[in-house]
Amino acid sequence: MRRCSVPPGDDVVLRVENLVKHFPLKGRIPFTSGGVVKAVDGVSFDLRRGETLGVVGESGCGKTTLARMLVGLEQPTSGAVRFGESVVHEAKGRELRALRRRIQIVLQDPYTSLNPRRTIREILFQPFEIHPDVLDRRRRLDRIRDLLDLVGLDADLHLDRYPHQFSGGQRQRIGIARALALQPDVIVCDEPVSALDVSVQAQVVNLLERLQEELGVAYVFIAHDLSVVRHISDRVAVMYLGKLVETGPEASLYDTPRHPYTKALLSAVPVPEPAGRGQRQRILLTGDPPSPVNPPSGCRFRTRCWQATETCATTEPPLAAGVHPVACHFPLAA
Repeated sequence: MRRCSVPPGDDVVLRVENLVKHFPLKGRIPFTSGGVVKAVDGVSFDLRRGETLGVVGESGCGKTTLARMLVGLEQPTSGAVRFGESVVHEAKGRELRALRRRIQIVLQDPYTSLNPRRTIREILFQPFEIHPDVLDRRRRLDRIRDLLDLVGLDADLHLDRYPHQFSGGQRQRIGIARALALQPDVIVCDEPVSALDVSVQAQVVNLLERLQEELGVAYVFIAHDLSVVRHISDRVAVMYLGKLVETGPEASLYDTPRHPYTKALLSAVPVPEPAGRGQRQRILLTGDPPSPVNPPSGCRFRTRCWQATETCATTEPPLAAGVHPVACHFPLAA
């Protein structure tokens, strides 16, 4: 179980303010001209220095779109991602180049995130070629060797190999080394272990934790595996259909979930001890998730919620402020 070394409210490095991303459907899907996919629809949070914020939710809830906006790969429809005094999606020229150094991303698939035609030496040299002022040319090879050593790879053996000559776990380690090359303050990890075997997942997660302790980097860790998120996160944010429905410290959210959707997600997590498997109440949600093109009125979870009332259909519950906020008219008892 992790504990954040930074007190709440101190050293905010990334601030997300009412972030929205709508994708127009015109010409893409028949009979939907003029509609939009509401992939992310009003997400706000702060990320503190040295903290890990876990983001969880079903496939299609908007996690990857959120990740791409955090690093400036996707322009938001409205809202802002602030890094210090800069707004990520408004930055141009030198300001944008500086932001690229401070916010990095580790992509989901280690098989496609590395250029198959480049050696590991060339892949790790590339950040310094794009940002030549970061490090003197004569010191770059030493820095690359240090990066490989930091992620548990042998430079003498691996520098001149190609990505296809590595295992999935080794490739993800190379991706992490590339993200660390420019010494960023924030790394967005978009499903970084979902394509790996369970034993390799543990190695990569433990590596990320060790690097955070040594370097003080902050993570936004996006995943659908709640057990992995609990292991690495200081705080957890739960997404449903483009919105955050509950956030809070890892221990509080996992031990006393207050949103029905969070409780349903946690009830599906496998219990490792056979003796405890019969003690958990499994919650089966009925129906499919609503379409992000036409989400339900009021609370978006109400069509699958076992305690929804008329109020849930007419009024959208806000995500109130506090240590453990929840967007629900009838939150579960803490």
